[in-house]
Order: sequence, then C-alpha cells, then structure tokens
Amino acid sequence: KMSLLQQLYKDVLGGIPLAKESHHYASLLNLCVEQALEGSGTCHPMHLSSTSGALSSPQDTDMAEVVDPTPADISNSFANISSSFCPREVMLLQLTLIKMMVAKAESQEIEFSTRQKYCEIFVLLLKEAKIDSKLISLLGGCDQLLSHMASKSLASLVYFQLKEENALNVTWLTFSLKTLSGFPVNARVAECLWTLTTIIKDILKDKVLPKAGILQKLLAPLDAVLEGFYNSILCHHFDSHHYISPYSEAANNLIGFIDLLEELLASRIEFELPLRCQRILFLKISYVLNLISSSIHYLIKKKLIMLLKKCVLHKAREDDRSGALVLQNPALYEDLLVLSDAVLQVMTLTWLHQIPLSKKPSSFGGGEAPPGGDSQPGSDQTVLRALSLVVLKALEFKFQSSAPEAEIKGDFQSSMSHLLVFWRSHLESSPQSHPIVHPCEWLSLIFIEQDDDMWEAAKALLIIYLKIDRLWDAAAGNFSQKEEETWNNLTHAGGYNPHCIFLFFLEKIAFGSTVLLDFLISSETCFLEYLVRYLKLLGKDWHQFVDVCNHFDTKHGTFQAISSIKPAHQEKQSCVTGESLQNACEQEPQTQESLAAPQNYLVFTREQGDNEVAESNQSNSLICTDSTALLGSLQSLVNYDSSEDSELESDGKECLGNTKQVPLNNEGETRIGETGCSYTDDNKNTLKSEVLPLKQKGFSTSSCLTCMASSDNMIPPKVMLYKSTKCLEELQKAISRLQRRNLFPYNPSALLKLLSQVEERSKNMNPQ
Repeated sequence: KMSLLQQLYKDVLGGIPLAKESHHYASLLNLCVEQALEGSGTCHPMHLSSTSGALSSPQDTDMAEVVDPTPADISNSFANISSSFCPREVMLLQLTLIKMMVAKAESQEIEFSTRQKYCEIFVLLLKEAKIDSKLISLLGGCDQLLSHMASKSLASLVYFQLKEENALNVTWLTFSLKTLSGFPVNARVAECLWTLTTIIKDILKDKVLPKAGILQKLLAPLDAVLEGFYNSILCHHFDSHHYISPYSEAANNLIGFIDLLEELLASRIEFELPLRCQRILFLKISYVLNLISSSIHYLIKKKLIMLLKKCVLHKAREDDRSGALVLQNPALYEDLLVLSDAVLQVMTLTWLHQIPLSKKPSSFGGGEAPPGGDSQPGSDQTVLRALSLVVLKALEFKFQSSAPEAEIKGDFQSSMSHLLVFWRSHLESSPQSHPIVHPCEWLSLIFIEQDDDMWEAAKALLIIYLKIDRLWDAAAGNFSQKEEETWNNLTHAGGYNPHCIFLFFLEKIAFGSTVLLDFLISSETCFLEYLVRYLKLLGKDWHQFVDVCNHFDTKHGTFQAISSIKPAHQEKQSCVTGESLQNACEQEPQTQESLAAPQNYLVFTREQGDNEVAESNQSNSLICTDSTALLGSLQSLVNYDSSEDSELESDGKECLGNTKQVPLNNEGETRIGETGCSYTDDNKNTLKSEVLPLKQKGFSTSSCLTCMASSDNMIPPKVMLYKSTKCLEELQKAISRLQRRNLFPYNPSALLKLLSQVEERSKNMNPQ
C-alpha cells in the first residue's frame, strides 16, 4: 500500500489524471488512527525493496481486472502491513496527500476532469470515511508532527467544504466550540487555534472566492465563544512559571492565539463584518497592554508589540501597504480612538521601562549567538521602532479626535517627554551610538533602517505639528516675535520640529535625491503623502526653514569639527598640507553606522591678524564634508542614468572624482575668493575660518566638496540651505525627466508644482 501511496503522490504532484475509481483513492487515503498512534513511539526509517513481489505499481496490474476495494478492505490491508513499514510514516504521507490534493483542486492549471476527481474523493472521505473526526482525534495526540499535519489537513478540508459546498463542517465546528469554551479547564487549545487560523488565511488568499460571505459563515457561529476565550486567556496570571518558557503548553496556546488575532485583524482590514471577534482586539486592548508589561517570555511580548503596530497602521502584514484612509471608515476610526486612548493612558515611563528590549542578537535557528560569533549588546531595534511608532500613531489619532484641547496637549507633552527619555536610555547604551546634539535627531536615528516606519512616524509628527500650530494660531491670533520664539523652542525641545526632522534625514542620506526618488516611486511607504504635506508647510513657513538651516550651520554642522580644533588662544595656526587634505576628503566610511551619524564638517582654519589679511587675498580654508564617502556608499534602488540627458547620477560620480585632490594655491585653473564665518564657544573664544570656493573647469555645482563664493561682506555660508534646496531641485529634475518619458508611475504635476515653488524661493534668496 505504501507503493500505491507513493505512486499517487507522483501523479498528484505532476497533475496526471487519476485512472482508477474515486472509491479506490478514498479508501487509500482513509486513516487508520489507532495503528499510527500505537506505532508512533517505535517508528523506524522505512527500507523499501524494489524487488519485493508483494508491492506492485498500478502499471503492473491489468486495469480491466481491478476491483475497487471497500474501506473495510483498506483497513484490513493496513492491519496486515509488513513490519518494515511504519504506520506513522504512512499516515504522514496520507496527510500530505490530502493537503496537496485540496491545493490542486483549487488550481486552474489542472485539468477540470482531474479537479473534479479530487472533489469526488474529498466528498467520499468526508461523508463515508468520516475523516474529519479522525483528524480531530489526532490533534490531541502527543506526536507533535502528526498533530501539526492533521491540523493542516483538517483546515484544508473545512476550507474545501466552505468553498465548494458553501457549508461549514459541523464536526469541526462542534469540536472548536467545545474546546474554546472549555478553556482553561481544557488547557490544550493550540491545535484548535492553528486550524482556525489556517482556514482564515486560506480564505483571505483566495482570489476568486466571495470572501465576505464565506468569512461571515465561518466566524458568526464562533463570535461569542471567541470573545469569551479572549477574556479568559488574556486574564491569566502571566507571572507564573508556565509562561517563562516559549516551549510550554501555556505559551504555545498564547502564541497560537496571537497568530489568530493577526488573521482576524487582516480580515477586519479587508472586510468589515458585524462581528465582535473582529473588533475585540481594539475594544479590549488594555488586556494586551497589561500582558506586554508582565513577566512573560520576550518572544510573546515582541509578537504582541508587532501586532499593536499592525493595528495602528491598519496594515495586516509587513509587506502590505498602509491601510485605507481611516477617516473614511467611521467604525474603524472609532476603534482606533479607543485603542489610542488606552495606549496613552498606560504610556508612562514606568510602563515603558517594564518592557526590557532583549539584548540577545537574533540568530538563525535560535536566540543564542553561535560560538565565536559577534555578540553586539544593545536594544532590539525592531521592537524599539514598533513601540515608538505605536505611541506616535496613537498621538496622531488623538489629535484628529474631538477631544478637548487641554487634554490633547497634555497627552502629547507627557508622551513625547517619556518617549525622548526612553529613546535616550536605549540608544545611548548601544556601542555604535554617537552624541545626540538635538532632540529632533532621535527620529532619524531610530527609524533610518526601516524606511516605511520612518515615514509613518514623520507623517504622524507632521500632522501633530500642524494641529498644534493651528491651536496656537487660534489662541494667540498673530504671533508676536516672543511668542513665535517660544513656540519654536517647544517644537525643538519636544523633538517634533518638521524642518529639523527633514534636514536630519537629508543628512543621513548625504542629500541624495535618488534616495528620495526611490521613496516616491515605491508603493511601500507613505513618503509621497508626507512630502506633499511638508512642501505645503515649507511654502508657508519658509523663514522658519531658513532659520533652522542657519541653526544647523552655526550649531550642529560645525559643532563636531570645532570641538576637535584647538581654541584660538591655544594655537595660532592650524596648518593643512595638500596630502592631509586629500586624506581627509578621501576617507571611506568604515562601518554602516556612518549612515546614521550626523554630517561632520571638517573645518580647516587659519587665524590671521589684520595685517596678514590685508597683505594676502589668498588665505586658504576649505570645508570638506564626509558626505562624499556617504554618497559613494549609498546604492540607489533604481538606475535612473539610462536617459541621454540624465545628469543626476553623473553628478554623484563627478562629485566623487572631484574630491581626490584640490590644490590650495593654483593660479591657473583655480580662482579663490575670500569669505569668513565665525563661531563662538562657551568660553567666548571666537574662531574664524574663511570658506573659499573652487571655480574649476567642469566642476559640478552639486559637488560634495562644498565651496561657497562670497563678497567682501563676510556673511556666514548657508551650507545646509544650499545642500537641502539643491537636493530638492535635483529631485524635481529627475521627476520631470521620468514624466516626459512616461516612466513615472503616477501623475506628479502637483508635486512638481510644490517643488518648483521651493526652487523659486531658493533662487530669490540667492539670485547669483
């Protein structure tokens, strides 16, 4: 019989039509549960002899003489199986075949007659052999592999009946109701949860099925019992030793239920049904929040936090796009407000610090690092991002509600202050961390490795900023200068100033416009929505943007470099040779963390007396940025250099080429102007440096070697303003090129209009 099963497996795998009657195959697939369970503990590998006369293939038999065996005949045959065959292995092959045949019966690539034959076999197995009862009996066995395979096969058959007969399997439904309602007295529920989870997943994957009606038929009888089970399993005392190990039965039940909640969330996102089981996660989220702060195993905490993230993003799976517009779905909007209120109520420093982010590295096959492998201490960045995004999205929903203004502001200030302390405690403990110079930098540091989450977080903070800005306007009317300064200081101290956030991100990507273009083309992020909102704000708030850029130049951009240069009273002159300048400009990033570090300006200064300045008009100073190396390390997701007039990528290459060697005193090709900028440290020691441009044949205006021309006015160079607006200009040109060739995936006219307004404002400030 094993030979017959193996031949059937080959036929099903190859889509070959089944030659014999349906009763023959149904009898062949019928399970002998008692034999398999008795032999599961003493099963040995099978050794099949190809010369055995007792095993014959279907081709060795005259088809005209074949008499289809009855189920009793097949059962007797299994009872007489040779000791060289393990009943457990036979049953595993039978379970595999059942699942395979259900999948083939749904495939349009298989001939209709073959699919029809499969359906006839399933009807016989369900109606005559009562295979559903036999599969249920396997779920409670001690053989985990048999239990798992039985769960998969049972789910396939229940799904088959729902789709083909529009009927719910009564045997399975009775079993599920009894198992779930009997918890916690009946402690083993994981297998029941697996089966239901698999059925929902199969329904959601089906491209032809009328999913809403089928889901309603499946979940309606289970609605009340699922809500009761939710209350029972999440109200346990999770501080007990049963939940410390992820391999315990209690933890297994809980993990299985979390997987079921994920599928119920996915069904809620795709089809909103009048069922409580789809909403229970939102309406009773406090149970989940309490569970996260308990002493359960870290794996369970992580799964719950990732589930919360999917809720606030209205996004069932990591590879899905963000959910539909929440405001257009009143029921979902109401549920998200309930979830947000619950999150903000428990979101205190005490609650946050009760969530220890695991410091163990993730390893293939387990949580322990391999012997001799690198074990980098630090927080779990995936969970840190997810938890942060849950809080930020909860604040966003709160701001979009009709809650009183005082309550909204209070929740925001409290939550953001807690988040900033929480971020600092985890990021500063990392060995790769660097000193943070501004609260607005936290966002890009935490989310830079996950772009879809980063733009969701940035969009949430932008929406919050715009809401608070309107509240300030309504309360104060026209801002006085003092009130405006107070408001700006609050946004910086709270880490949600939109201009700071955007500029810090541009620094992290070395002002690469191709990276922004990748985000705009990608359907996996909300960057388009964020950028349109931000550019609209930029048009109305240009002077604030310029002020922030100047702040970067005077405080952030030169901070790292100035701190490494000896003060003026300690050393009169810092000499820079051509070789040292070349080495500084050609330095390569040593670690990936260079992408997450702020851009450091290496300022080479010469302090001269008044007489020296008068005597020489070629005083040398140069700003060389390490964004040269960063830009070289960034890889664009798409090659945009295929068109003839594409200058975007070539500018980047030229940028790298122009940093190899720069002559300090070249009277031929290089003409050096003179300017100066000053920085005053805490000790009131003034450092002066001249910034000199290079006007060279073929030198790109977008060169990473930042050189600013000046007149005799000695005004500070607007490095950040120049680089950021130049990046947006290059983005505008790239979009226009793709649009002219019909290569852009959507109509970017509105976006181009906003970008052109930025270009106009930039040129009006710098007519030269």
